[in-house]
Amino acid sequence: MKQVILAAHFPGVNNHTVWSDPASGSQIEFSSFVHLAKTAERGRFDFFFLADGQRLREQRGRIHDLDVVGRPDSLTVLAGLAAVTDHLGLAGTINATFNEPYDLARKLATLDHLSGGRAGWNVVTSSDAFTGENFRRGGYLDHSQRYERAEEFVRTVRELWDSWKADDLDVDPVAGTFAAENAGAFAHQGAFFDIAGRFNVPRAPQGHPLTIQAGDSDGGREFAAANADAIFSRHGTLQDGRAFYRDVKARVAAHGRSPDSLKILPGATFALGDTDAEAQENADHIRRQQVSPQTAILLLEQVWNRDLSSYDPEGPLPEIDPLVSDDSIIKGRTRQTSDPLRTAAQWRALAEEKRLGIRDLIIEVTGRQSFIGSPARVAEEINEFVQSDASDGFILVPHLTPTGLDEFVDKVVPLLQERGVLRAEYETTTLRGHLGLGESV
Repeated sequence: MKQVILAAHFPGVNNHTVWSDPASGSQIEFSSFVHLAKTAERGRFDFFFLADGQRLREQRGRIHDLDVVGRPDSLTVLAGLAAVTDHLGLAGTINATFNEPYDLARKLATLDHLSGGRAGWNVVTSSDAFTGENFRRGGYLDHSQRYERAEEFVRTVRELWDSWKADDLDVDPVAGTFAAENAGAFAHQGAFFDIAGRFNVPRAPQGHPLTIQAGDSDGGREFAAANADAIFSRHGTLQDGRAFYRDVKARVAAHGRSPDSLKILPGATFALGDTDAEAQENADHIRRQQVSPQTAILLLEQVWNRDLSSYDPEGPLPEIDPLVSDDSIIKGRTRQTSDPLRTAAQWRALAEEKRLGIRDLIIEVTGRQSFIGSPARVAEEINEFVQSDASDGFILVPHLTPTGLDEFVDKVVPLLQERGVLRAEYETTTLRGHLGLGESV
């Protein structure tokens, strides 16, 4: 029976965070990160996952409401968490477009040493000039080149990590020198990077810190199949999950890798109750908190690419069509659809069929994979996804910071442990070990 992989996503900067709930705490104080991480470790989760962003997002020229607390640096937070956790993996999103291989390889190797082999990074890309302005690189990278640069970036980082071998740490006690004189020596010449020198951090405990990739596009799947240890995906049903699983695992094999060497981990939310009916009531309440009237209009604007602030959130969809233009109303955020006219037509049909106003429609169409029910039902459904090869586990996104994971750990985790699909105690010391991947050699 397959083991269920679980990760905890800190929900500070995503659409599903409920800011207005009285139980919601700070999105940026270190105590919030500590609480969620320690809760995840108490639940014997595999890793803690932290999002990141290189610029405050904007819509209609105004800072996006989810960014009001700023966007703290992932690696700094994870380094702090390394000191207050013992087993939990620590993974953060890092942009391969606006970083340099040497600097990032050094930081990740350092985190892996500080944590005893628990570091991981989620490789993301960006091609927009808006984000590039923070780096004086506005528009320099064509969209088609983002994965090309990312692939060379990952390859270069791994070359740097591999520049130290195990015997480079052996010291001659008489001469006081390294056994290998070439420790840290590297030279890379490629389309995007031309660097040479000596890497100054000894080989990390994991060899290569865990590499995660987020994306469901064809390019993203291919990139993950060739380079990643895990893929952060989205799919809402068992059928869709199985199709994605088969597709990506086949791509992995085509790259000469074992299908088990890439773990598929969709993001998922959850809502619990003593009964399934109570859980559904809780889920409905949470969704209405997540999609306020203001948020509904903002999300609709992201498809229509127009200022819709004058529309009634409880009223009908606009009769005008989305504005198809290269100039997006949202900045610093990926567009939610590649075909806005088609999406608008689908939403209009759904709204007419179910008699939905704007807010109720947005609530229905923007929900992600969610487990709703009693603890027993949620444990059963999570296990069914994994055992039927619809995923290898889940990255759970609670709706509250920092206590949103507490109920899951208290009520669902014991049931997964009783089934024998989730560890009762940690048996390995590294993040790669937790996921059954072993040290990268």
